[in-house]
Amino acid sequence: AKEMTTQKAHCLMLPYPFQGHINPMLQFSKRLQSKRVKITIATTKYLLKNMKEITTSVSIEAISDGYDDGGRDQAGSFVAYVTRFKEVGSDTLSQLIQKLANSECPVNCIVYDPFLSWVVEVARKFGLVSAAFFTQNCAVDNIYYHVHKGLIKLPPTQNDEKILIPGFSCPIEASDVPNYVMKIEGPKILEVMVNQFSNLDKVDWVLINSFYELEKEIIDWMSKLYPIKTIGPTIPSMYLDKRPHDDKEYGLSIFKPMTNECLNWLNHQPISSVLYVSFGSFAIVEAEQMEELAWGLKNSNNNFLWVVRSTEESKLPKDFLEELTSEKGLVVPWCPQLQVLEHESIGCFLTHCGWNSILEAISLGVPMVAMPQWTDQPTNAKFVKDVWEIGVRAKQDEKGIVRREVIEECIKLVMEEEKGKLIRENAKKWKEMARNAVDEGGSSDKNIEEFVSKLVTIS
Repeated sequence: AKEMTTQKAHCLMLPYPFQGHINPMLQFSKRLQSKRVKITIATTKYLLKNMKEITTSVSIEAISDGYDDGGRDQAGSFVAYVTRFKEVGSDTLSQLIQKLANSECPVNCIVYDPFLSWVVEVARKFGLVSAAFFTQNCAVDNIYYHVHKGLIKLPPTQNDEKILIPGFSCPIEASDVPNYVMKIEGPKILEVMVNQFSNLDKVDWVLINSFYELEKEIIDWMSKLYPIKTIGPTIPSMYLDKRPHDDKEYGLSIFKPMTNECLNWLNHQPISSVLYVSFGSFAIVEAEQMEELAWGLKNSNNNFLWVVRSTEESKLPKDFLEELTSEKGLVVPWCPQLQVLEHESIGCFLTHCGWNSILEAISLGVPMVAMPQWTDQPTNAKFVKDVWEIGVRAKQDEKGIVRREVIEECIKLVMEEEKGKLIRENAKKWKEMARNAVDEGGSSDKNIEEFVSKLVTIS
C-alpha cells in the first residue's frame, strides 16, 4: 500500500510485439519504476500466451492485434499485420486506458514503439502525453528521417555512390544503408519504417535506446528537429551500473535458454579463447550461408559457442554436428546472451548486428565480427567497424554470401592479430562509457531523471 501512495505518475508502455522490441522497453520501465513511476506494459494476447518465461515486477495487460491465435504469422504479411493492428489495437488500447482510468493511479503518459504510430492519436484522444521510443539507434533514425522527407532514396541508385547524410561524420556507401531490397515485402516494410516519422512532431518526447557519447554529432543534429533524449543502453542494470541492484534478466523470453549447458561448457575454456556466434531471435539465414559459416568457424580453429535456433538447424551441413567434438564447439538452440558475453572465456562475438546485440556487446566490452543481414544491421555494422572501431565487417560477395575464407580471416584478425589488440582496447573504453552513461549523473541517467520530473509535474 505504501508503494501505491508514493507512486508519482503512471506510464503505459506499448512495445511492438517482438522480443527485440519488448526487452529495451521493459528495461526502461524498470529504471522508471526504480524512480517511483507506476508502469503497465500492454502487449498482445498472442504474445502473452507464447512467452516461455515472464519474471518481471511490472504489471502486464493484454490488448489485441486482431490475430489472437497466430500473431504476425497468422497475418501472412508484415503489412497486413500492421494494418489490422492499427484498427483492432486502437480499440483495445482505448478500452485498457479507460479501465486504468478507474484505478488509484490513472495513466498520464503513453510510451509507444513508433512502428505503431497510430498510438499518438489514441493518446491525444485521452489527453495524455506521449513519448516515441525508438529501439534502433539515432544514426538509423536519421537515415529514415531523410527518406521520409524525400531527401535520400533507398535503395541507392548506384552501388558505388557515396551518400552524404547531415549529422554523419563520414560518408556512407550503398552497402551501409538499411536494406529491404532482397525481401518481397521490401518497399512496404520500408514504408512502415519511414512512417515512424509521420506524426513525430505531435509527441512530447523522442526516447532513443542509445547513449549520447556513442552518437554525439547525430544526436546534436536530430535534437534540432525533435525533443530527443537518449536513455540507453537498456540492458539489465547488473551488467552496467548495478542500480536497480536486483536486475539481472530481461524477464521476457520467447525461447528457453540452455543456461547450464552453455555456462558449464564456457567454464572449461581458457580466458578470451571462445568465439560466440548468434544471429538473434529473428534473422533467417540461407542454407548456403549457413554452410559457409559452419566451415568458416571450423577452419578458424577457435573454440566456438553457436546459437542455431531449432527452426534453422536443418540448414547445418549434414556431417558438421557429427564431426564436432565437445571441446571444440557447442551448438545450442538458445542461450542466456548476457551471461555468455560477460563470461571471461569469450574473446569475440560474431553477430548479425541487431541493435540490442550490439548494445550488449558494447556494454560488456566484447569486440565483434559483423555479419549484417538486413534492416538496420548494415548501418550498425558500419559504425562498429569505422566509427567506434570495435570490430571488423565480414563482406558479402556479389551473390550476397559471406564466404568461409572471409569469415575465418575476420575471426583471426580480431582474436589473434595486432589490429585485434586495438579493437579490444577500444571495446574496453566503450564499455566504461556505456556504464557511466546510465550511472548516477551520467548522460542517460540525467535524461531519465528529467523525463520523470516532467511526468510528475503533468500528473
